[in-house]
Parts: sequence; structure tokens; C-alpha cells
Amino acid sequence: MPSSDDEPVSRGEQIDAAEREEAKRRLLAQAEAERIPADETTRAVPDRRWRGEP
Repeated sequence: MPSSDDEPVSRGEQIDAAEREEAKRRLLAQAEAERIPADETTRAVPDRRWRGEP
């Protein structure tokens, strides 16, 4: 038993917290791998529809 009365943490809660941290790391790694550099998403592309050209 934990000797701390302030935060009795069960083994299941410890496992859940560890799994959440691992899932967060996996998601961040996947997001970084799929990230599109900002200069590729902000490149200006001329759009003739707004110039009034036929």
C-alpha cells in the first residue's frame, strides 16, 4: 500500500496513465511525420476567377 494518504493511486490508474502518455507520444510522432511545412501551405497561387479575366 502507498504510504501517502494524499494520493492513493491504484495499479490500474498507474497503468492507465502510462498508456495515455504512450498514446500521446505516438500521436505526436505521427502528427510530426505527417506534418506539411508551412511554406508549402501558404504559397500564393494566382486565381484568375477573381481578376475578372474570361
